[in-house]
Amino acid sequence: MQFLTDRKRAQGLGSGRTGTQFHKRMLGTSMALVVLVPLFVFTFGAGLGGSYEEVLAYFSRPWPAIITALMLVVGVIHFNGETQEAIEDYVHGTKGKLLSMAVNALSYVLIAAGLFALVKLAL
Repeated sequence: MQFLTDRKRAQGLGSGRTGTQFHKRMLGTSMALVVLVPLFVFTFGAGLGGSYEEVLAYFSRPWPAIITALMLVVGVIHFNGETQEAIEDYVHGTKGKLLSMAVNALSYVLIAAGLFALVKLAL
């Protein structure tokens, strides 16, 4: 039986050395989302309710297409970072590594599929 305090058990393990970088990335994407979400809601809302041709013409313009692409990319990157953090905190071992790789792959597939669909819609 070991009589170690929590501090003694953690001593010598060191830090992950990525905490500050992760915090800055999440802060940056959060600040970008504060601006992008209202822009996206109003831009996307203006395109709703029209016929297929009207929506196609609306998203062929640069402003709605750029706002939609930025919202998609920044939103999925933020989702990926927060999900990776939750996986690191609660899932350990091989299962955690596999789940982390799966979430990372899903994020990039979502970005690629969303941008592909937007390009098909806009062009």
